Amino acid sequence: MKKEFVVIGLGRFGGSIVSELINLDAHVMAIDISQDKVEDFASIATQAVTADTTDESVLESLGIRNFEHVIVAIGEDIQASILTTLMLKEIGVPKITVKAQNILHEKVLKKIGADIIVHPERDMAIRIANSMVSNNILDYLELSDEHSIAEMKATDKIAGKTIIDLDIRARYGINIVAIKRGYEILISPQTIEEIQKEDILIIIGSDVDLHLFEKKLLR
Repeated sequence: MKKEFVVIGLGRFGGSIVSELINLDAHVMAIDISQDKVEDFASIATQAVTADTTDESVLESLGIRNFEHVIVAIGEDIQASILTTLMLKEIGVPKITVKAQNILHEKVLKKIGADIIVHPERDMAIRIANSMVSNNILDYLELSDEHSIAEMKATDKIAGKTIIDLDIRARYGINIVAIKRGYEILISPQTIEEIQKEDILIIIGSDVDLHLFEKKLLR
């Protein structure tokens, strides 16, 4: 059975979410207050609706409570984002993901019960900055304020050594959770796995420890 989603706000972020969910074979109701934006997605989304989602009666009439996951991707109108999230909570939507504009917006969203809060612009900036600082960091994803998961390219310094030789869990407090080797992906590699040059290591740990490992062993 296909998963069903509602995406509210069809700007660049919301529009991209709609397109990707459709590509993943999900049912998507796309909503925006702008008729022009709705028309842009009429041929893409399962259903596209022009509506003011700060009105609880409108949400009720659309049957939003029957969807398992609603993504609030409203752009610059923080008040509309907050009111929409509040309305969704009050009608009993099981899971709500909201795009936050800033830290204050995030704090309010947490207080009113948003399940997942995302900062797409900030997160992308962090990923780009980390990849610019080091040629070995290929991707970087924040898991919390202090912990992340990173893709790092193995170099001559560690090529030919096993995970147990490097002893990175004890020395750096981080874990290699997978290794990409060409088209192959080794999930939870064994400690006797020998790292090869150009392997891509998928590593999880605190930001401080990840950067220390990258600086000491990969540069």
